[in-house]
Amino acid sequence: MTRTALVTGGSRGIGAAISKALKDAGCKVAANYAGNDEAANAFKAETGIPVYKWSVADYDACVAGISQVEADLGPIDILVNNAGITRDAMFHKMTPQQWNEVIGTNLTGLFNMTHPVFAGMRDRGFGRIINISSVNGQKGQMGQANYSAAKAGDIGFTKALAQEGAFKGVTVNAVCPGYIGTEMVRAVPEDVLKSKILPQIPVGRLGEPEEIARCVVFLASDDAGFITGSTVSANGGQYMA
Repeated sequence: MTRTALVTGGSRGIGAAISKALKDAGCKVAANYAGNDEAANAFKAETGIPVYKWSVADYDACVAGISQVEADLGPIDILVNNAGITRDAMFHKMTPQQWNEVIGTNLTGLFNMTHPVFAGMRDRGFGRIINISSVNGQKGQMGQANYSAAKAGDIGFTKALAQEGAFKGVTVNAVCPGYIGTEMVRAVPEDVLKSKILPQIPVGRLGEPEEIARCVVFLASDDAGFITGSTVSANGGQYMA
């Protein structure tokens, strides 16, 4: 049976890898994005995956966007909450705007996206919700009080909602990537990467976006029906929870 999947932040980085992997697994996929039209259009041209623009921090925009996706592709069976931003600063210098923007996208965005689809999943007796958290939501990170708080909140959200969806066939799980070789991470100066980042990772390398995508594809599958409320730590051994 073909499932319909929606991936937020789905046209770049980890999200793009997830979108492609779900398509390769036989899903009809929609990729949401927030602002980079050029990257989104290039992704659509490369993959044939339709793209939809709205901010996950805006509840009404999420309702309208989800409605359009479902009109185009059918009811959403799989939701991957991947969209995320950073506004890093040491806490004593962090502004309310930096705090609120990160919480709005990285935590409230999960509510905004999940709330409009959850009832339908329950009614149909099937749903897969996968929330992309972070190793820094598990262990914390200096200069990221906002990001770490939001990503830790994603894990709490996952565990609570898993209990509500389980008896209706809706599973809710989280994936916590470590340092992944996205465009953003590879832009870090090589000397910093080699001296500061790689020594933290026992496997001695960055992860690849496709490795996170494979975790998501499994959690989205029928085979993962007995797994819910779980956190998959995909970080090369950097943090063992």
